[in-house]
Amino acid sequence: MTTPRKKTPREASLERGTRALYERPRYYDHAYRAHKADVAFYSALAAKRGGSVLELGAGTGRITLALARAGVEVVGVDQSRAMLERAAERIERLPAAARTRVQMRAGDMRTIRLRRRFDLVIAPFNLFMHLFSRSDIEQALATVRAHLAPSGRFVMDVMMPDLGTLRRDPERVYRCRPIFDPTDGKRYAYGETFDYDARSQVQTVRMMFQRLDRPELDHTTPLCLRFYFPEELAALLHYNGFTIEHSFGDFDRSPLTEHSEHQVLIARLRNTQSRAGRQRK
Repeated sequence: MTTPRKKTPREASLERGTRALYERPRYYDHAYRAHKADVAFYSALAAKRGGSVLELGAGTGRITLALARAGVEVVGVDQSRAMLERAAERIERLPAAARTRVQMRAGDMRTIRLRRRFDLVIAPFNLFMHLFSRSDIEQALATVRAHLAPSGRFVMDVMMPDLGTLRRDPERVYRCRPIFDPTDGKRYAYGETFDYDARSQVQTVRMMFQRLDRPELDHTTPLCLRFYFPEELAALLHYNGFTIEHSFGDFDRSPLTEHSEHQVLIARLRNTQSRAGRQRK
């Protein structure tokens, strides 16, 4: 029997920064409840294209449930048990017809294989920013290829790197307004620090919470995000078998520019159209 390899301190830190936020799904839903532009974008795209959708990193179902309500058959995949349990609670509140259109599966986006193909595979809400190595990225894109129908589309979004933001002083605490955490029903003083490693292109955000009624009770949640520059992301997709059809700078389909906050990409499998043409001949 092979003994599992012990993680290096860096690997352990990155793993913690990938999982910690998602261990508190009720807070997650509350914190990101105002994010609606991406939900509308993915719902409209799925409804227009028709067919089935595979959502990688489905979380608590923020986008998944909207797709089901729009009449789309969707399979959501996530590796966080806590997020999937929260998604199951939310699915139970859907109308009966919408519930039949949703399946949730536990799995790692780098390795899961469902043995079926989809008309649309999506990786929303910065999911690829939790992939820190070239191997991680290649495995995730292999998962997309394994599940994408020949005429299907792969759609993803990540944040655009902002060098001014990435150069923030890692010693400075950026204070924000107090927040409410529905996990325990308490209000917290809230602040963030930002530490960017230019070599790995990974930023570690430390979200600091301190109970307003009992300041001695505090905790910190790390969040690690790997940033991609546009040409880098285009090369990664190209060399893993994809052609980018559209690059948007936001969910309103505005052009991607140096001032954009997001990179929203629609891609297809490379050369599938030319292969289809040869088959018809």
